[in-house]
Amino acid sequence: MGINVIPLGGLSEIGLNCTVIEDKTNAILIDAGLMFPEEDMLGVDMVIPDLSYVYDNASKFKALFLTHAHEDHLGAIPYLLEKIKLPVYGTKFTLGILQKKLDEFKITDAQLIEIETKKIYKVGNFKIEPILMTHSIIGGVGFAIETSAGIILHTGDFKIDQTPVDGKPIDLARLAYYGEKGVKLLLSDSTNALNEGFTKSEKKVGEAFYNLFKEVKGRIIVVTFASNIHRVQQIIDVASLTNKKVCIMGKSMVRNTNISKELGFLNDPKACIIEESQLADYPDDKLIIVTTGSQGEPMSGLSRIASKEHQKIRVKPTDTFIISAKPIPGNEKAVYRIINTLLKEGAKIYHDKNSEVHVSGHASKDELKIILGITKPKYFIPIHGEYMMRVAHRDIAIDVGINKDNIFMLDNGDVFELNDNVKSTKKVSAGRVFVDGKGVGDVEDVVIRDRMQLSTDGFVIVILAFDSSSGELISGPDIITKGLTYEERSKKLISEATSMVKNLVSQCDLNVNMDSLELKKKIRKALNKFLYKKLMRNPMVLPIVMEV
Repeated sequence: MGINVIPLGGLSEIGLNCTVIEDKTNAILIDAGLMFPEEDMLGVDMVIPDLSYVYDNASKFKALFLTHAHEDHLGAIPYLLEKIKLPVYGTKFTLGILQKKLDEFKITDAQLIEIETKKIYKVGNFKIEPILMTHSIIGGVGFAIETSAGIILHTGDFKIDQTPVDGKPIDLARLAYYGEKGVKLLLSDSTNALNEGFTKSEKKVGEAFYNLFKEVKGRIIVVTFASNIHRVQQIIDVASLTNKKVCIMGKSMVRNTNISKELGFLNDPKACIIEESQLADYPDDKLIIVTTGSQGEPMSGLSRIASKEHQKIRVKPTDTFIISAKPIPGNEKAVYRIINTLLKEGAKIYHDKNSEVHVSGHASKDELKIILGITKPKYFIPIHGEYMMRVAHRDIAIDVGINKDNIFMLDNGDVFELNDNVKSTKKVSAGRVFVDGKGVGDVEDVVIRDRMQLSTDGFVIVILAFDSSSGELISGPDIITKGLTYEERSKKLISEATSMVKNLVSQCDLNVNMDSLELKKKIRKALNKFLYKKLMRNPMVLPIVMEV
């Protein structure tokens, strides 16, 4: 066995980023992220990768390395650390965010190791160097991993921003150094591979804020990701230039800004930040409120404002909302619904479609070409993105001269054997694990299908009791329906269904040939057929048969 690279998540999806790099005796993980549930995942709180391969080989795993602090890269860590003990390496800000998350899970014994760029960390048989990358969050890094089969370069999420807010641009020189040294395998972010040109610098957002803040006469509500501290910093900077005050609202937004201030990543030299209790002390044209909800999350600040459920804020016609984020695919409807609601209240809305109040944190086509050009990998695996994004990244690599036979489109669970120079036919367990309340993995696909059936076709409960010795029907059948049809029609339908079930039961020899389980099957089959004929629907039928 040489070196294996095994993606456990992050391929053909946005989220769940998690990759194994292993040799015969040692293994490391890069990231362990979550994914927020899609529309058809009814009742599910979040989704995490299937980490059973890690648990089954726990003795081999020496460390978890984190590229940055976004949920799709570290959100699954508490669930991982509840099962196995593993040192976690990350930058100062990344570990600060992670620590608060672990506190919520009451995990007190985690070993968190702060890393710095341009330093080598020896773990097992691997030497790992963090490389500074620019993204939409503080402390983003990629990793150069020296293995027995050659250098593996993992970019993490990135864009090439030469004018970042913190003045720390992507370290192209270090990437080029490894390119000259010889990169055996590159794993690179594909999220924006369909976008032409270059992704704009984060500083462009600050310029857009300034132009809006100085013109707007009423109250300003800025909605962005709680993790985008660079954006919050720009809001504070522009507020100081335009003589305004900033109020941070929302649990995650307050938590992340407090962490950033404690760690020295967020500055407020002119004391622009005020508390919620001080809002009434300032006129509307002096107020900027920063909150969450850019993805239309039901319990977020923006959603509660739009639905008139927020304790502190009621929409006014003089309000200006700035949604400084782009909807993640699948969240568009929820976001547009909120925008429509706010517009009906008379507020003005600025978002990524009508202004420059948001820029992406991911590299577009020309930036991806630059990374491929300076790292000059022998082998290439596009990661982080839907399949069409990764195909676009593959085509970019071919354009810049990477041999198409050396580009591999993996699926989650595929084992890539670097020494053999080919994609292996081996697979390990990989997939999605649903987190529903306190249950992790309790909800399988069959449960989701049941929930979908309940949500679309309703359900019918049939209750009856019979004497187990004589087979005589003692009570029922009583039929209860939910979500089936409106009340007047339901009465007639239930009456007909009751007669049908009663006739069915009367034809069964209950005390000799049939137990309650067999009777349930017959009732379910007959009632399904009856209801489909009457309604063209397939509600869930739940017979309850009691033997007395």
